[in-house]
Parts: sequence; C-alpha cells; structure tokens
Amino acid sequence: MSRLILLNKPFGVLSQFTGGKEGVEDTLAHLVDVPGVYPAGRLDKDSEGLLLLTDDGRLQSRIAEPRYKTAKTYLVQVEGAADDAALEKLARGVELKDGITAPARVKRIDAPPVWDREPPVRFRKSVPDSWIALEITEGRNRQVRRMTAAVGLPTLRLIRWRIGDWSVEGIAPGEYQELDV
Repeated sequence: MSRLILLNKPFGVLSQFTGGKEGVEDTLAHLVDVPGVYPAGRLDKDSEGLLLLTDDGRLQSRIAEPRYKTAKTYLVQVEGAADDAALEKLARGVELKDGITAPARVKRIDAPPVWDREPPVRFRKSVPDSWIALEITEGRNRQVRRMTAAVGLPTLRLIRWRIGDWSVEGIAPGEYQELDV
C-alpha cells in the first residue's frame, strides 16, 4: 500500500524538506512529520494550495512527469479584467520563451471562498482584479504566471486546487490529509 499525502501548502513555504535559509524560509519539514515521503511535483514559494507527497516512486512519476499529462487546476487572481480575448488566448495556447503552451481549459469565476493569505494580496483601487480557473496538463516552471502575464493579466494570487482526482478542498493551509492508495 502506497502513502499519499494531500498538503495545502501555504504561501511562502518551499516545496522541499531541506535547504531553506534557517530562520528565514519555511520548508515542508515544518509542516509534514511523515518519514519517507517526497513531493510529486513542485509548487513555487509564492504559490499556495495542493501539493502531493508520496513514498511510491511510480506514483510520484505518474503525477509529476509531463508525459502522463495529469490535469492540474489552478484558481488564479489576476490584475485586470479577464476578458473573452485573454481567455481565448489562454485556451488556444500562449507563446512563451520556451515555446507555445498546450491548450488550456479556462473560465472566468467569481472570487472563490478560499482562506485568507498571509501576507494579503495588494489591493489597488485604480486597478481591477478578477479570478479565473485554469486547467493545464503541462508543468513548466512558473507556467501559469507566465501564461497570464503573456495575455496582459499578471498573477496576484495562485492556488493549485486540483491535481487529477485529488483536491485541496476542505484542507486548511499548513494541514494535510493522508490517503492509502
């Protein structure tokens, strides 16, 4: 039986167990006291939400390796109004420095009922913000942030909500749920 941990990684935490600057950067070791599990993929320090950890190398590979095209859904707060033209560009694929992204599933959403972030996202009266749900099957470095920036919607807050069949719903930031798979 393999172990699978669904962690709600808070903003500011590194997706690794070691290597953080002592007293300055939090790592997974501060949140998960389960020996022998490792992250299946990464979530950058400035992003929050679902991070899967497992003790099964084959499961880790199936989740993280791009060739398996595991769908990942993000809730993204962007600066600006997410209009139809920007959403269409994201849906078709966006030209980035490392090539065109695969088509994405994307839709405008109302502000989701998620936890407060520490520190909070900056608020500017003169610049609107909006939320989108974006599903991708690739996993390039900082891909969602680069995609939204490429269509003129810089990311303010990025929450990975779902990976395949697993979701962070109901798991508080810094908390985890362990499953046997």
